[in-house]
Amino acid sequence: MCPMLDVLRVTFPFFALVLCGYLAARRQMLPFEAIPGLNGFVLYFALPCMLFRFGASTPIAQLLDAGAFFMYLFCALVMVAFVVAVTLNKRIGWNDAAFGALVGAFPNTGFMGVPLLVALLGTAAAGPAIVTIVIDMVITTSLCIALSRLDGAGQNGVGNAAKNALWGMTKNPMPWAILLGTLFSAFQVSLPGPVEKTVALLADAASPVALFTIGAVLARSQLLAHQRPQGPLRMGDYLPVALIKLLLHPVLVFLVAGTAVQWGVPISPFAWMVMVLVAALPSASNVSLLAERLGADNGRIARIILVTTAAAFLTFSATVTLIKP
Repeated sequence: MCPMLDVLRVTFPFFALVLCGYLAARRQMLPFEAIPGLNGFVLYFALPCMLFRFGASTPIAQLLDAGAFFMYLFCALVMVAFVVAVTLNKRIGWNDAAFGALVGAFPNTGFMGVPLLVALLGTAAAGPAIVTIVIDMVITTSLCIALSRLDGAGQNGVGNAAKNALWGMTKNPMPWAILLGTLFSAFQVSLPGPVEKTVALLADAASPVALFTIGAVLARSQLLAHQRPQGPLRMGDYLPVALIKLLLHPVLVFLVAGTAVQWGVPISPFAWMVMVLVAALPSASNVSLLAERLGADNGRIARIILVTTAAAFLTFSATVTLIKP
């Protein structure tokens, strides 16, 4: 049996659910007005329960892996700097370049990555994946929001943007769910039986509803891309960032982690593999909502997310085939 086909057997249902959500929204079987409700269910109920459950059942040493943390953080900062350097020009200012960098450096780990990696590699994959979620949600996002305010915002505007971004993270339940799960893991405590069952039911709903929601968000974003006041998108505005996300990001993590291991940084081969696969994931769909709120070119961001999600069915599967033992 071809190894690539074995991987596709696992990844196909995940991408098929994204396609179902896309078609449902495009054909108006799921009204666009209903998408925020689905997003709310996933973000505030299902995903926090899933992340809490994985965090609580993961050994504390994996969740506090300093070597993996700083290695992935370094790669995220390099990605942000590189995408900004490549895309910043007369037409694409700091706001659009910064959100292009965020969509190029922020994988869809929460909505897609954790359930997909657990299906491929087992529950042990949740630990390193959760480490990357914390970095991307708290540090990478805050940095890119601060950079986006450099368009005439002045020094105070940048500082205020960074503070507001960090304050916004405190209202996001996902980091808190990870922190709570980490504490439960550290102190070896568990929830009461009925509460644990409730959390489990919500956690089990996270993967299918999140993937379906990604497809619906992409369909709505595709419509926005066609309604851009700036006119039709040029391929050069989105394709380079999509290629950087799918090809350069995993290669960068692979090389940096390998160099770090050679220098004596304690990164396990398993954590190394998981983080390379996280980097090979498509761009995070929630970046589109953030870009829309802060006045960036959401049509461009949406197109990058759409292209990376569609292409990742093959590129991600190929990466798994290459590095999975």
